[in-house]
Amino acid sequence: MQTVETAEDVASSETGRRRVFSGIQPSGDLQLGNYLGAMKRWYEEQSEKENFFCIVDLHAMTVHQDPAELRRLTRAVAAMNIAAGLDTSVSTLFIQSHVSTHAEACWLLNCVTPLGWLERMTQYKDKSAKQESVSAGLLDYPVLMAGDILLYDTHEVPVGDDQKQHVELARDIAQRFNQLYGDTFVVPEPMIAKSGARIMGFNDPTVKMSKAYSHIPGHAVKMLDEPDDIKRTIMRAVTDSGREIRFSSDPEKAGVNNLLEIYKVITGKDERQVEANFEDARGYGDLKKRLVEVVVETLRPIRERYNDLMTDLGELDRLLAAGAGRAEAVSGPKLKQMKEAMGLVLP
Repeated sequence: MQTVETAEDVASSETGRRRVFSGIQPSGDLQLGNYLGAMKRWYEEQSEKENFFCIVDLHAMTVHQDPAELRRLTRAVAAMNIAAGLDTSVSTLFIQSHVSTHAEACWLLNCVTPLGWLERMTQYKDKSAKQESVSAGLLDYPVLMAGDILLYDTHEVPVGDDQKQHVELARDIAQRFNQLYGDTFVVPEPMIAKSGARIMGFNDPTVKMSKAYSHIPGHAVKMLDEPDDIKRTIMRAVTDSGREIRFSSDPEKAGVNNLLEIYKVITGKDERQVEANFEDARGYGDLKKRLVEVVVETLRPIRERYNDLMTDLGELDRLLAAGAGRAEAVSGPKLKQMKEAMGLVLP
């Protein structure tokens, strides 16, 4: 009887630490929601687990990209993650297209993935409905993502709610492969943060802060915004007609809740402590001013480090090449195992 390795009962790395894989698309400028919703937590915890952070440029190509802009954004996203706290001596950071095992694994997994599984993906249906012409890559996006994850015997995949279905598909593909060809893959688990995972837009606190809306004035604070820009955005944030500065389940208080949640995640305080900090505030103006201060001071060193990295692309490319080498050392043997299991003749 076959046994299926799961995220609960297996630690595949030599260190015994659980493996984490996270893919980051080089699309649009990173903003405060990306940092507080995921990046900050990842890098505070990176020494606890074995982390692989991948700039998924192949995923970005499922829709048309300007070549020069794709190249710029790929490096920019890598530099921003390092600036935000990714330690390349502890975690592995690499560009997806630099490690050819990902594209090869995608084809092999295509051959065991039923078409119907892909056609039911919510994101595919949503995105394809908005386009006149849909690429095969857009349909196949989840299989490439499954390959990204499974090549590293990943235990945990930190994702937002919108990507959970794709991780569940990766689980289904892993289990199907294991049933067809014997135990090969760890079955990963989606990990959705309970705090800071949904930072909302300053202009509309009912909509998640997203790169997709960052072109809308007042929607987001971008990671590279200057202090005056940060102040302008936050001081114009939507609130309500009240004055009480407290967390609330009342939908009318969504704007205030969002500002308090951002303050909470940045400072590391709990809700009671955050509310106590604003007992002497005279209204939402004070709340916004104090939030401006903590956001500006949080992003200042990140922006400075980013500018240093983008000034010296040789050093950035060296760090990415080293990361690709480490990723290849892990994913290469797994790809070979896949090929052997499927009956391919190895060179």
